[in-house]
Amino acid sequence: MLTDLTIAQAAEGLRKKEFSAVELTKAHTEAVEALNGRVNAYITVTSDKALEAAKKADSTLVAGEAPPLTGIPLGIKDLFCTNGVRTTAASKIIGNFVPPYESTVTAKLLENGAIFLGKTNLDEFAMGSGNLTSAFGSVENPWHRKDDASVLVPGGSSGGSAAAVAARMAMGATGTDTGGSIRQPAAYCGIVGLKPTYGRCSRWGTIAFASSLDQAGPMTRSVEDAAIMLSAMAGADPKDSTCATVAVPDYRAACGRSLKGLRVGIPAEYRAPGMSEEILAVWQKGVDMLREAGCEIVDVSLPHTKYGLATYYIIAPAECSSNLARYDGVRFGERAEGATSLDDLYEKTRHNGFGEEVRRRILMGTYVLSAGYYDAYYLKAQKVRTLIQRDFTQAFEKVDVLLTPTAPTAAFARDEKPEDPVQMYLNDIFTVPASMAGQPAMSVPVALDGKGLPLGLQLIGKHFDEETIIAVGSALEKAAGFTARPDLRAGVSA
Repeated sequence: MLTDLTIAQAAEGLRKKEFSAVELTKAHTEAVEALNGRVNAYITVTSDKALEAAKKADSTLVAGEAPPLTGIPLGIKDLFCTNGVRTTAASKIIGNFVPPYESTVTAKLLENGAIFLGKTNLDEFAMGSGNLTSAFGSVENPWHRKDDASVLVPGGSSGGSAAAVAARMAMGATGTDTGGSIRQPAAYCGIVGLKPTYGRCSRWGTIAFASSLDQAGPMTRSVEDAAIMLSAMAGADPKDSTCATVAVPDYRAACGRSLKGLRVGIPAEYRAPGMSEEILAVWQKGVDMLREAGCEIVDVSLPHTKYGLATYYIIAPAECSSNLARYDGVRFGERAEGATSLDDLYEKTRHNGFGEEVRRRILMGTYVLSAGYYDAYYLKAQKVRTLIQRDFTQAFEKVDVLLTPTAPTAAFARDEKPEDPVQMYLNDIFTVPASMAGQPAMSVPVALDGKGLPLGLQLIGKHFDEETIIAVGSALEKAAGFTARPDLRAGVSA
């Protein structure tokens, strides 16, 4: 089936004229039409635009010298502004926003020939770990437990992108990662998720959550595909002063590279209390596979990791309270009716427009930034963040890459959602420290748990050394031989 191909396979097939871009795109638009009513991976579907773009892609392929992603159908997280296509951030407050401009990342993908199938669902303003806070309804994970019909979450916030890729409703998708929002849903859905170094991809035109943490990255079904997509997405951007002017290497060339002599660090602090035996066993399996591939395994310590989650939930809400202040019903976003004063207008607009989780984080952020508490909370959190960054710097003096679990559990069911929001935040416990330090990191699916759900391992690398992560991830992927597929996917449940 065309929907089962990887990006690399599809690109080769298009050039060999085994099928056309129109046929490839049509196979995916039909999958979206058949499955989206249940999976809810897309908020906005743009099938007509995709098929028009596919016709142009076929003409480009005939003319020769087509860019690498020519004719490849992708899903775009609904946090990236797309010219003339509704962009909602999964929130009511900008639910009718149609940008008159294109984000830098999506513009780069279009320049490389990609075809957009639509805008994928997410937690509202990317705040969540289960894709349960979208104003457009939650997303269903295409995977299910053995002999259990419970609907599982796809992870968050990029859960729509992860579900679309896993269910064969897109060949790849964009995600954004603030505290693990690419890697955790990738692990829950059995796909590859790559968060590049902070500053590797432009944030211009991406709706902001926490500006010092947000980073765009690819979500795909293979490490090689992630490398192909990242090559197209990365690069300096004069519109974004936080985007680094660092050369973009040929990431695909790193796939299959020899790992002989590479030092892989195992951080002691990632053995969290109460961690399941299955996760520990998968982690050990990863260690054994990399040792077999010629790596030297080195024990390392990241002593301030235990403060990562606490400091993240001070810094990220503080930045979100500042970024989301613009949606006040006057300058940006929907405006509430019936207000009797300016203060009443702000209050009604923001209460009606934002969901509960977004309001909770704005309140937390406003509190930690307020007079009398700034030094006690925000400033102290920034100092601890520096210590977390220093831990990584010191660890990378001894090793080339770190190996850890991606998430503490497999995907959980919607009705198993913890009532306590703090328990929900623990899903990001292994991904947040790398985000706080700005390190690149990738989740690779390596095994199924006893209930038939995918488990992922995380690779964390040095700043701007995505190549080593890709090289190690490629070896891990080859050794694991993960070929399991979700039971809900194109051609099976369609």
